[in-house]
Amino acid sequence: MKKAPIILAAVVLSAFSVTGVALVAVTHHLMDGRIAENQRVAMLSKLESIIPDGQYDNAPLEDLIQVSARELLGAQNTRVYRVRKSGEPTAVILDPVVPDGYAGPIQLLVSVLRDGSVGGVRVLFHHETPGLGDKIEERKSDWVLSFDGKSLSNPTPDGWAVKRDGGEFDQFTGATITPRAIVQAVKNTLIYVKQQGDALFEPLEGTTTAAKGAG
Repeated sequence: MKKAPIILAAVVLSAFSVTGVALVAVTHHLMDGRIAENQRVAMLSKLESIIPDGQYDNAPLEDLIQVSARELLGAQNTRVYRVRKSGEPTAVILDPVVPDGYAGPIQLLVSVLRDGSVGGVRVLFHHETPGLGDKIEERKSDWVLSFDGKSLSNPTPDGWAVKRDGGEFDQFTGATITPRAIVQAVKNTLIYVKQQGDALFEPLEGTTTAAKGAG
């Protein structure tokens, strides 16, 4: 058997392998950057959708702290985006987790304005049943918009429940658990923000800061 053709074939295969791996690595690197940028743009769009027009001129994605208040916010760590206009606080946006959704945890975005009212609520992800629980998505129904302008005094504490439980918020036919859990989660977010007050807007001292009294 001649060794030269075998060696040549091995060299050619090795060259193809190395080239292939290099192309995959370069493509992966380029796509990672594009995916990260797409995620950043999508998140910024979500934030902007629940901030009143003209109420901010900072970069909320960079003006970010993390807090820990699992009892009220549903997760060990919760992000708080601070919204400012000319340096003055105008709102905070939190991403609480609803731990008791019908089909598992639901992650929200809730903006709370300086007067303590809800600027808006959006659903970041969920596993609710299509056609029933997924009506919490803005693109499926306008139910989530019913929180706009609500506060701890409007409605009264008893009103922070679905209508089946004597409250003011609609439930979905065949899917009461999900809206009931979200109503409670939004109310808890308002309670947390009220408890923290101006502490949520303290200047950044690093990449991560715990708000006063959080725990």
